[in-house]
Amino acid sequence: MDGTPVILDGPLGTELEARGVPTPLPGWSAHALETHPEVVAEIHRDYAAAGATVHTTNTFRTRPSVFGDRWSDLARQAVRITRDAVPASHRVAGSIAPLEDCYRPDLSPADSDPDGVREQHRALAQVLADEGCDVLLCETFPHLMEARIALEEAVATGTETWISWTPGPNGDLLTVEQVEAAAAQAIDLGARGVLVNCLPVQSALPFVEALLRSRGDHDVAVGAYANTGCVDDTTGWTTKPIDPRRYAEFARKWQRSGATLMGGCCGTGPGVVSALSQT
Repeated sequence: MDGTPVILDGPLGTELEARGVPTPLPGWSAHALETHPEVVAEIHRDYAAAGATVHTTNTFRTRPSVFGDRWSDLARQAVRITRDAVPASHRVAGSIAPLEDCYRPDLSPADSDPDGVREQHRALAQVLADEGCDVLLCETFPHLMEARIALEEAVATGTETWISWTPGPNGDLLTVEQVEAAAAQAIDLGARGVLVNCLPVQSALPFVEALLRSRGDHDVAVGAYANTGCVDDTTGWTTKPIDPRRYAEFARKWQRSGATLMGGCCGTGPGVVSALSQT
């Protein structure tokens, strides 16, 4: 890697909520694909204008258990919305998320039904690859086995794959040591980017440093996109605003350590992305 920062976008879910779009669970941000697709496109455009060059599709919750037979059409629609909203030179990252709650690794079916989990992650990965995503982003995984399954199926499509684990909003779902070991394994399996996300911005640096150690001599990108706020059982998240310049100060520490992928997660927005683009 040449060390040039790559600016990722910010969240869709909390940004939709901030713009008055309902994001009820369990479909969360994906409901907007049916109710407010124009706002989804607007958010992608705003992130591009703020300086992001990698844009994540609104597919975090497009799955059969939530949308039944409509899931694949919604996933394809999400990719098209993203692609049409951003400059042609920008990259589109197809989001692949945990099948259950991303803060409840105990709910993951990966231990009891690994084949079923693999089938579902394979299906979404293939749809995203078929729709022309530049990157498949396995993100917000607190369960190490499910993360590995999702990664394997994404890599199998032949599309560049990144993976991001979450230590959670309190930073206690995964240890630094677990993330380092998981990242080393992921790189051996073909990951081209390793990240952490949806953890408190002030807690990210030790995890970023662990990811940097994990890559050894491999030419793999490392990064983070952190949150600001806390879990809300009704809407999924309650935002605690942060001065974008303050967020960027934390990100500069990641960059000085060697990270090149930087963005925002729940509770951030175009203001934070703009500040990152100026680091």
